[in-house]
Amino acid sequence: MSDNESYSYAKAGVDIAAGNALVRAIAPLAKATRRPGADAELGGFGGFFDLKAAGYDDPLLVAANDGVGTKLKLAIDHGRHDGVGIDLVAMCANDLIVQGAEPLFFLDYYATGRLESGVAERVIAGIAEGCRQAGCALIGGETAEMPGMYADGDYDLAGFCVGAVERSNALTGNRVKPGDVLLGLASSGVHSNGYSLVRRLAADKGWRLDRPALFDQDVLLIDALMAPTRIYVKSLLPLVRAGLINALAHITGGGLLENIPRVLPEGAHAVIEADAWDQPRLMAFLQAQGHIEPEEMARTFNCGIGMVLAVDEAHVTAVTKALEDAGETVFAIGAVVTGEKGCTVRGSADSWSAKADWSATHLG
Repeated sequence: MSDNESYSYAKAGVDIAAGNALVRAIAPLAKATRRPGADAELGGFGGFFDLKAAGYDDPLLVAANDGVGTKLKLAIDHGRHDGVGIDLVAMCANDLIVQGAEPLFFLDYYATGRLESGVAERVIAGIAEGCRQAGCALIGGETAEMPGMYADGDYDLAGFCVGAVERSNALTGNRVKPGDVLLGLASSGVHSNGYSLVRRLAADKGWRLDRPALFDQDVLLIDALMAPTRIYVKSLLPLVRAGLINALAHITGGGLLENIPRVLPEGAHAVIEADAWDQPRLMAFLQAQGHIEPEEMARTFNCGIGMVLAVDEAHVTAVTKALEDAGETVFAIGAVVTGEKGCTVRGSADSWSAKADWSATHLG
Protein backbone atom coordinates (compact mmCIF):
# COMPACT_ATOMS: atom_id res chain seq x y z
CA MET A 1 0.00 0.00 0.00
CA SER A 2 1.12 3.56 -0.68
CA ASP A 3 2.00 5.92 2.14
CA ASN A 4 -1.23 7.89 1.72
CA GLU A 5 -3.63 5.02 1.09
CA SER A 6 -6.39 4.53 3.61
CA TYR A 7 -6.15 1.31 5.60
CA SER A 8 -9.11 -0.90 6.46
CA TYR A 9 -9.75 -4.23 8.14
CA ALA A 10 -10.79 -5.66 4.77
CA LYS A 11 -7.48 -4.64 3.17
CA ALA A 12 -5.72 -6.44 6.03
CA GLY A 13 -7.57 -9.59 5.01
CA VAL A 14 -10.56 -9.67 7.37
CA ASP A 15 -14.03 -9.60 5.79
CA ILE A 16 -16.48 -8.41 8.44
CA ALA A 17 -19.39 -8.59 6.01
CA ALA A 18 -18.66 -12.25 5.29
CA GLY A 19 -18.58 -12.96 9.02
CA ASN A 20 -21.93 -11.25 9.54
CA ALA A 21 -23.41 -13.16 6.61
CA LEU A 22 -22.20 -16.42 8.14
CA VAL A 23 -23.87 -15.61 11.46
CA ARG A 24 -27.15 -14.96 9.63
CA ALA A 25 -26.79 -18.20 7.69
CA ILE A 26 -26.14 -20.39 10.71
CA ALA A 27 -28.74 -18.83 13.02
CA PRO A 28 -31.51 -21.21 11.79
CA LEU A 29 -29.16 -24.17 12.33
CA ALA A 30 -28.61 -23.16 15.93
CA LYS A 31 -32.30 -22.48 16.48
CA ALA A 32 -33.08 -26.03 15.34
CA THR A 33 -31.08 -27.37 18.31
CA ARG A 34 -33.35 -25.75 20.92
CA ARG A 35 -34.05 -27.80 24.02
CA PRO A 36 -35.54 -27.11 27.49
CA GLY A 37 -33.28 -24.59 29.18
CA ALA A 38 -31.92 -22.96 26.02
CA ASP A 39 -33.56 -20.94 23.28
CA ALA A 40 -30.48 -21.20 21.02
CA GLU A 41 -30.54 -17.57 19.86
CA LEU A 42 -27.19 -16.34 18.53
CA GLY A 43 -25.71 -12.87 18.48
CA GLY A 44 -25.22 -11.85 22.11
CA PHE A 45 -21.96 -11.82 24.05
CA GLY A 46 -22.83 -15.09 25.78
CA GLY A 47 -25.42 -17.85 25.86
CA PHE A 48 -27.84 -18.43 28.72
CA PHE A 49 -28.94 -21.81 30.01
CA ASP A 50 -31.66 -22.40 32.61
CA LEU A 51 -30.90 -25.55 34.64
CA LYS A 52 -34.25 -25.36 36.42
CA ALA A 53 -36.08 -25.38 33.09
CA ALA A 54 -34.03 -28.44 32.13
CA GLY A 55 -35.58 -30.30 35.07
CA TYR A 56 -32.61 -30.70 37.45
CA ASP A 57 -32.97 -30.68 41.24
CA ASP A 58 -29.46 -31.24 42.63
CA PRO A 59 -27.19 -31.09 39.59
CA LEU A 60 -23.47 -31.30 39.17
CA LEU A 61 -22.09 -29.54 36.11
CA VAL A 62 -19.59 -31.41 33.95
CA ALA A 63 -17.54 -29.69 31.24
CA ALA A 64 -15.52 -31.08 28.33
CA ASN A 65 -13.60 -29.57 25.44
CA ASP A 66 -11.91 -31.21 22.48
CA GLY A 67 -10.99 -30.94 18.82
CA VAL A 68 -11.03 -33.22 15.79
CA GLY A 69 -7.28 -33.81 15.52
CA THR A 70 -5.59 -34.38 12.19
CA LYS A 71 -8.75 -35.91 10.76
CA LEU A 72 -9.40 -32.25 9.97
CA LYS A 73 -6.48 -32.25 7.52
CA LEU A 74 -8.08 -35.09 5.55
CA ALA A 75 -11.36 -33.15 5.51
CA ILE A 76 -9.62 -30.04 4.17
CA ASP A 77 -7.51 -31.85 1.58
CA HIS A 78 -10.46 -33.83 0.20
CA GLY A 79 -13.36 -31.40 0.63
CA ARG A 80 -15.13 -33.57 3.24
CA HIS A 81 -16.36 -30.75 5.49
CA ASP A 82 -19.84 -32.06 6.34
CA GLY A 83 -19.03 -34.64 9.01
CA VAL A 84 -16.23 -33.05 11.06
CA GLY A 85 -18.73 -30.95 12.98
CA ILE A 86 -20.41 -34.16 14.16
CA ASP A 87 -16.97 -35.43 15.20
CA LEU A 88 -16.39 -32.25 17.19
CA VAL A 89 -19.62 -32.61 19.15
CA ALA A 90 -19.15 -36.36 19.57
CA MET A 91 -15.73 -36.04 21.17
CA CYS A 92 -17.15 -33.71 23.81
CA ALA A 93 -20.62 -35.19 24.30
CA ASN A 94 -19.36 -38.77 24.63
CA ASP A 95 -16.89 -37.57 27.26
CA LEU A 96 -19.80 -36.14 29.25
CA ILE A 97 -22.06 -39.19 29.16
CA VAL A 98 -19.25 -41.33 30.62
CA GLN A 99 -19.59 -39.19 33.78
CA GLY A 100 -23.33 -39.80 33.67
CA ALA A 101 -23.97 -36.25 32.44
CA GLU A 102 -26.54 -35.16 29.88
CA PRO A 103 -24.97 -32.71 27.39
CA LEU A 104 -26.90 -29.44 27.72
CA PHE A 105 -25.18 -26.86 25.55
CA PHE A 106 -22.31 -26.56 23.11
CA LEU A 107 -20.09 -23.76 21.85
CA ASP A 108 -17.72 -23.99 18.90
CA TYR A 109 -14.56 -22.18 17.79
CA TYR A 110 -13.86 -21.98 14.05
CA ALA A 111 -10.61 -20.30 13.01
CA THR A 112 -9.30 -19.72 9.50
CA GLY A 113 -7.01 -17.47 7.50
CA ARG A 114 -9.73 -16.37 5.10
CA LEU A 115 -13.40 -17.03 5.71
CA GLU A 116 -14.98 -19.16 3.00
CA SER A 117 -18.65 -19.03 3.88
CA GLY A 118 -19.58 -22.18 1.98
CA VAL A 119 -17.03 -24.27 3.86
CA ALA A 120 -17.84 -22.69 7.22
CA GLU A 121 -21.57 -23.27 6.75
CA ARG A 122 -21.00 -26.95 5.97
CA VAL A 123 -18.84 -27.39 9.05
CA ILE A 124 -21.26 -25.59 11.34
CA ALA A 125 -24.21 -27.47 9.86
CA GLY A 126 -22.39 -30.62 10.96
CA ILE A 127 -21.95 -29.17 14.44
CA ALA A 128 -25.68 -28.46 14.60
CA GLU A 129 -26.43 -32.02 13.47
CA GLY A 130 -24.08 -33.38 16.14
CA CYS A 131 -25.87 -31.28 18.75
CA ARG A 132 -29.21 -32.66 17.55
CA GLN A 133 -27.90 -36.22 17.89
CA ALA A 134 -26.53 -35.48 21.37
CA GLY A 135 -29.65 -33.60 22.50
CA CYS A 136 -27.75 -30.43 23.38
CA ALA A 137 -28.26 -26.83 22.25
CA LEU A 138 -25.79 -24.93 20.10
CA ILE A 139 -25.93 -21.65 22.01
CA GLY A 140 -22.93 -19.78 20.63
CA GLY A 141 -19.41 -19.85 19.32
CA GLU A 142 -16.60 -17.87 17.77
CA THR A 143 -15.63 -17.51 14.13
CA ALA A 144 -12.12 -16.08 13.87
CA GLU A 145 -10.64 -14.85 10.59
CA MET A 146 -6.89 -14.53 11.12
CA PRO A 147 -4.84 -13.77 7.99
CA GLY A 148 -1.30 -15.06 8.16
CA MET A 149 -2.08 -17.67 10.82
CA TYR A 150 -3.34 -20.40 8.49
CA ALA A 151 -2.48 -21.54 4.97
CA ASP A 152 -5.05 -20.93 2.24
CA GLY A 153 -8.03 -23.22 2.73
CA ASP A 154 -6.98 -24.36 6.20
CA TYR A 155 -9.16 -24.00 9.28
CA ASP A 156 -9.20 -25.31 12.83
CA LEU A 157 -11.98 -26.40 15.15
CA ALA A 158 -12.47 -26.63 18.88
CA GLY A 159 -15.59 -27.45 20.86
CA PHE A 160 -16.77 -26.89 24.41
CA CYS A 161 -19.71 -28.69 25.96
CA VAL A 162 -21.37 -28.47 29.38
CA GLY A 163 -23.61 -31.15 30.82
CA ALA A 164 -25.38 -31.89 34.07
CA VAL A 165 -26.03 -34.94 36.17
CA GLU A 166 -28.05 -35.36 39.34
CA ARG A 167 -25.55 -35.87 42.15
CA SER A 168 -26.87 -39.37 42.87
CA ASN A 169 -26.40 -40.49 39.23
CA ALA A 170 -22.81 -39.32 38.71
CA LEU A 171 -20.50 -42.03 37.36
CA THR A 172 -17.08 -41.85 39.00
CA GLY A 173 -15.92 -45.47 38.77
CA ASN A 174 -16.55 -46.17 42.44
CA ARG A 175 -19.33 -48.66 41.60
CA VAL A 176 -17.12 -50.91 39.46
CA LYS A 177 -16.17 -54.23 41.07
CA PRO A 178 -14.74 -57.61 40.15
CA GLY A 179 -17.42 -59.68 38.46
CA ASP A 180 -18.82 -56.81 36.40
CA VAL A 181 -19.35 -57.66 32.74
CA LEU A 182 -17.80 -55.38 30.11
CA LEU A 183 -20.04 -54.59 27.15
CA GLY A 184 -18.75 -52.88 24.02
CA LEU A 185 -20.74 -50.67 21.68
CA ALA A 186 -19.70 -50.78 18.02
CA SER A 187 -17.90 -47.76 16.64
CA SER A 188 -18.79 -46.15 13.30
CA GLY A 189 -15.19 -46.21 12.07
CA VAL A 190 -11.89 -44.71 13.18
CA HIS A 191 -13.81 -41.94 15.00
CA SER A 192 -11.41 -39.02 15.68
CA ASN A 193 -8.19 -40.55 16.96
CA GLY A 194 -5.23 -42.16 15.25
CA TYR A 195 -5.33 -40.01 12.13
CA SER A 196 -1.68 -39.00 12.24
CA LEU A 197 -0.92 -42.70 11.68
CA VAL A 198 -3.71 -43.01 9.08
CA ARG A 199 -2.34 -40.03 7.14
CA ARG A 200 1.20 -41.36 7.36
CA LEU A 201 0.05 -44.70 5.94
CA ALA A 202 -1.88 -42.94 3.17
CA ALA A 203 1.21 -40.97 2.15
CA ASP A 204 3.73 -43.81 2.43
CA LYS A 205 1.53 -46.42 0.73
CA GLY A 206 0.22 -44.10 -1.98
CA TRP A 207 -3.45 -44.72 -1.26
CA ARG A 208 -5.90 -43.44 -3.86
CA LEU A 209 -8.45 -42.09 -1.43
CA ASP A 210 -10.91 -41.19 -4.19
CA ARG A 211 -11.17 -44.84 -5.28
CA PRO A 212 -13.41 -47.60 -3.84
CA ALA A 213 -11.97 -49.13 -0.69
CA LEU A 214 -10.32 -52.52 -1.09
CA PHE A 215 -12.47 -53.85 1.75
CA ASP A 216 -15.76 -52.38 0.45
CA GLN A 217 -16.19 -51.62 -3.24
CA ASP A 218 -19.38 -49.64 -2.54
CA VAL A 219 -17.56 -46.98 -0.47
CA LEU A 220 -14.77 -44.60 -1.42
CA LEU A 221 -11.78 -45.01 0.86
CA ILE A 222 -11.90 -41.34 1.88
CA ASP A 223 -15.55 -41.70 2.90
CA ALA A 224 -14.78 -44.80 4.99
CA LEU A 225 -12.01 -42.89 6.75
CA MET A 226 -14.17 -39.78 7.28
CA ALA A 227 -17.24 -41.54 8.74
CA PRO A 228 -18.39 -39.33 11.64
CA THR A 229 -17.87 -40.44 15.23
CA ARG A 230 -20.90 -42.18 16.69
CA ILE A 231 -22.67 -40.26 19.46
CA TYR A 232 -23.86 -42.63 22.20
CA VAL A 233 -25.67 -40.15 24.46
CA LYS A 234 -29.32 -40.85 23.73
CA SER A 235 -29.00 -44.63 23.94
CA LEU A 236 -27.03 -44.55 27.20
CA LEU A 237 -28.72 -41.75 29.14
CA PRO A 238 -31.87 -43.69 30.18
CA LEU A 239 -29.74 -46.58 31.46
CA VAL A 240 -27.48 -44.23 33.41
CA ARG A 241 -30.50 -42.60 35.03
CA ALA A 242 -31.96 -46.02 35.85
CA GLY A 243 -28.75 -46.95 37.70
CA LEU A 244 -28.03 -49.90 35.41
CA ILE A 245 -24.50 -48.85 34.40
CA ASN A 246 -21.57 -48.88 36.83
CA ALA A 247 -19.08 -47.11 34.58
CA LEU A 248 -18.50 -46.00 30.99
CA ALA A 249 -15.27 -45.54 29.04
CA HIS A 250 -15.13 -43.53 25.81
CA ILE A 251 -12.52 -45.19 23.57
CA THR A 252 -10.44 -42.34 22.17
CA GLY A 253 -6.67 -41.77 21.91
CA GLY A 254 -4.93 -44.62 23.71
CA GLY A 255 -7.47 -47.16 22.49
CA LEU A 256 -8.99 -49.87 24.65
CA LEU A 257 -5.83 -50.38 26.67
CA GLU A 258 -5.47 -46.89 28.06
CA ASN A 259 -9.03 -45.61 28.29
CA ILE A 260 -10.73 -48.39 30.27
CA PRO A 261 -8.42 -48.05 33.31
CA ARG A 262 -9.48 -44.41 33.65
CA VAL A 263 -12.84 -45.53 35.10
CA LEU A 264 -11.61 -48.37 37.31
CA PRO A 265 -11.06 -48.21 41.09
CA GLU A 266 -7.94 -49.57 42.74
CA GLY A 267 -7.94 -53.36 42.87
CA ALA A 268 -9.95 -53.78 39.65
CA HIS A 269 -8.47 -55.00 36.38
CA ALA A 270 -10.31 -55.15 33.05
CA VAL A 271 -9.75 -58.13 30.77
CA ILE A 272 -10.85 -57.70 27.15
CA GLU A 273 -11.20 -60.71 24.84
CA ALA A 274 -10.37 -59.66 21.29
CA ASP A 275 -12.01 -62.84 19.97
CA ALA A 276 -15.39 -61.63 21.28
CA TRP A 277 -16.15 -59.50 18.23
CA ASP A 278 -15.17 -59.46 14.58
CA GLN A 279 -12.48 -56.96 13.68
CA PRO A 280 -14.07 -54.39 11.34
CA ARG A 281 -12.76 -54.56 7.79
CA LEU A 282 -11.51 -50.98 7.94
CA MET A 283 -9.43 -51.81 11.03
CA ALA A 284 -8.11 -54.97 9.38
CA PHE A 285 -7.13 -52.88 6.34
CA LEU A 286 -5.24 -50.34 8.46
CA GLN A 287 -3.50 -53.12 10.37
CA ALA A 288 -2.47 -54.97 7.22
CA GLN A 289 -1.28 -51.84 5.43
CA GLY A 290 0.92 -50.84 8.35
CA HIS A 291 1.95 -54.33 9.50
CA ILE A 292 0.69 -53.15 12.91
CA GLU A 293 1.05 -55.57 15.80
CA PRO A 294 -2.18 -56.43 17.70
CA GLU A 295 -0.80 -54.81 20.86
CA GLU A 296 -0.23 -51.55 18.98
CA MET A 297 -3.74 -51.69 17.52
CA ALA A 298 -5.17 -51.99 21.04
CA ARG A 299 -3.48 -48.77 22.16
CA THR A 300 -3.94 -46.75 18.97
CA PHE A 301 -7.38 -47.35 17.46
CA ASN A 302 -10.82 -48.14 18.89
CA CYS A 303 -10.66 -51.50 17.02
CA GLY A 304 -14.41 -51.43 16.42
CA ILE A 305 -15.50 -50.54 19.98
CA GLY A 306 -16.36 -46.90 20.61
CA MET A 307 -17.75 -47.17 24.15
CA VAL A 308 -17.29 -49.71 26.95
CA LEU A 309 -19.79 -50.30 29.77
CA ALA A 310 -19.23 -51.98 33.11
CA VAL A 311 -22.50 -53.64 34.15
CA ASP A 312 -23.66 -55.96 36.93
CA GLU A 313 -23.98 -59.48 35.55
CA ALA A 314 -27.65 -59.50 36.59
CA HIS A 315 -28.36 -56.48 34.37
CA VAL A 316 -26.53 -57.58 31.23
CA THR A 317 -29.57 -58.99 29.41
CA ALA A 318 -31.77 -55.96 30.12
CA VAL A 319 -29.03 -53.46 29.26
CA THR A 320 -28.15 -55.28 26.04
CA LYS A 321 -31.78 -55.37 24.90
CA ALA A 322 -32.34 -51.70 25.69
CA LEU A 323 -29.23 -50.69 23.76
CA GLU A 324 -30.08 -52.87 20.77
CA ASP A 325 -33.60 -51.41 20.75
CA ALA A 326 -31.95 -47.97 20.67
CA GLY A 327 -29.97 -48.94 17.56
CA GLU A 328 -26.64 -49.94 19.09
CA THR A 329 -24.61 -53.04 18.23
CA VAL A 330 -23.56 -54.63 21.52
CA PHE A 331 -20.84 -57.16 22.28
CA ALA A 332 -19.92 -58.85 25.57
CA ILE A 333 -16.18 -58.21 25.37
CA GLY A 334 -14.80 -59.06 28.80
CA ALA A 335 -15.01 -58.71 32.55
CA VAL A 336 -13.58 -56.95 35.57
CA VAL A 337 -11.39 -59.15 37.75
CA THR A 338 -9.44 -58.64 40.96
CA GLY A 339 -5.99 -57.30 40.27
CA GLU A 340 -3.84 -54.23 39.81
CA LYS A 341 -5.74 -51.31 38.32
CA GLY A 342 -5.36 -51.54 34.56
CA CYS A 343 -6.47 -53.33 31.40
CA THR A 344 -5.39 -56.40 29.47
CA VAL A 345 -6.46 -57.01 25.88
CA ARG A 346 -5.76 -60.53 24.68
CA GLY A 347 -6.53 -62.74 21.74
CA SER A 348 -5.84 -66.12 20.22
CA ALA A 349 -3.84 -66.91 17.12
CA ASP A 350 -5.54 -65.46 14.02
CA SER A 351 -7.41 -62.80 16.02
CA TRP A 352 -6.37 -59.39 14.67
CA SER A 353 -4.02 -61.21 12.25
CA ALA A 354 -1.87 -62.56 15.08
CA LYS A 355 0.37 -65.55 14.36
CA ALA A 356 0.15 -66.76 17.96
CA ASP A 357 -1.77 -66.10 21.16
CA TRP A 358 -1.11 -62.52 22.28
CA SER A 359 -1.69 -60.20 25.20
CA ALA A 360 -1.15 -56.51 25.94
CA THR A 361 -1.45 -54.86 29.35
CA HIS A 362 -1.58 -51.27 30.53
CA LEU A 363 -1.47 -50.49 34.26
CA GLY A 364 -2.53 -47.31 36.00
